[in-house]
Amino acid sequence: MELKHLHIHVRDRTVAEQFYGQWFGLTVGRRGASLTFMNDEAKFDLALMDDPSPHALPSWFHFGFRLATAEAVASLHERMNVARVPIVKPLYEDESLVSYRCLDPDGHGIEVYWEAEDASLE
Repeated sequence: MELKHLHIHVRDRTVAEQFYGQWFGLTVGRRGASLTFMNDEAKFDLALMDDPSPHALPSWFHFGFRLATAEAVASLHERMNVARVPIVKPLYEDESLVSYRCLDPDGHGIEVYWEAEDASLE
């Protein structure tokens, strides 16, 4: 069994679609009157639902995109910084983890990270 779906509410689906396409390579799989399913290469579905006033999620809540290398995380961080995507947790780097947290256009927290296979949780 695999977790393959995340559903979030957004004020402007077109803006959200562009954001997730530009920064995370998701593509529109299906688009209906009020719901879009975007997919990645592993067939994970991100559902974007129209909502003029989405409820704020708890400040601790976030979801993550795991990148293949530490360098890919640092590179995306730099590009997002230049584009003024809000970065709410600065770039962290050590030998087993590289990560940062940004916000999407609706304020949803997103962690972008690379983690070594044998990384400790301490």
